[in-house]
Amino acid sequence: MSTMNPLSPEALLAAPKVLLHDHLDGGLRPRTVIELADACGHEGLPTADPAELGAWFRDNADSGSLVRYLEGFAHTCGVMQDEAALVRVAAEAAQDLADDGVAYAEIRYAPELFTDRGLRLEQVVEAVNEGFRQGEAASGNRIRVNALLCAMRQNDGWQRIADLVVRYRDAGVVGFDIAGPEAGFPATRELPAFEYLREQNAHFTVHAGEADGLESIHRAVQRCGAERLGHGVRIIDDVDGDQVGRLAAYVRDRRIALEMCPTSNVHTGAFASIAEHPVKRLADLGFRVTLNTDNRLMSDCSLTGEFAAVVREFDFGWDDLRTFTVNAAKAAFLPLDERRALIQDVVEPGYAALKG
Repeated sequence: MSTMNPLSPEALLAAPKVLLHDHLDGGLRPRTVIELADACGHEGLPTADPAELGAWFRDNADSGSLVRYLEGFAHTCGVMQDEAALVRVAAEAAQDLADDGVAYAEIRYAPELFTDRGLRLEQVVEAVNEGFRQGEAASGNRIRVNALLCAMRQNDGWQRIADLVVRYRDAGVVGFDIAGPEAGFPATRELPAFEYLREQNAHFTVHAGEADGLESIHRAVQRCGAERLGHGVRIIDDVDGDQVGRLAAYVRDRRIALEMCPTSNVHTGAFASIAEHPVKRLADLGFRVTLNTDNRLMSDCSLTGEFAAVVREFDFGWDDLRTFTVNAAKAAFLPLDERRALIQDVVEPGYAALKG
């Protein structure tokens, strides 16, 4: 018989998890950043002590500003400019997530950010895919990891990334995203990329409703055809008490998943605290809410930690966490039979054991 208390830290760690929103370049181990910087000659790290560097990333992120939050990526991307580094970072990400109880993860990254020293986009994708496979094996195949490829919304050339998604979709790439500064760079800047993805029967999510409002969500859903929303927290602005506005109702009724990242949303200034985060209100209203990490290094977080934070603040129980996890499995960019197997063979038995 288990000695774990209900919803104890040990039990939350043991809970099976599905992660849809995690950035590869936002989840490095501090020691890895230091070692890779030394190997490639990257300069400017504020410290060579892993604990101090981790604290620096966290403090820089916890500023209330998305712009400042993104500054730390100059260092992580700076040390990820060769194939060996990409393989290592991807492998360690898979291992760290497996150790956190994640059974399935979709990790996203922008290939163009890792070409400063001459790598071709294809080399980036193949190196990251190789890293994920190595990490899965090293974890004893406790986790499966797939990739989402991001175009940077402030840059041109989204079609190049959409082409890569289609080219590598049978090799571990399951979808497309746009990332980067949301305000001022609408998702409709390069609509043909989304039209191409739909024509090719490819999946995509869109960062929307994080640092911009309802219009950003409307463009992502109605103009681009997003299947999921990265963050999507500003959908709460279309909710008045129990009255759900037309856009919010459309998102809810079409089961468009919200990839919610509570700690990150506080750090970037979307909300002042976890207590003010709309995760519970939206869940109570029937939205397809999922819990995610966003950037594990920057926000010094884990998916187990996100579970613990919302349990502590909103008194969620096992049924709530199970629902969030099933929501994520249903919204994963996997074939139907694989999503069903993930739910029936991993998620449901895991939560039944914890409840029992």
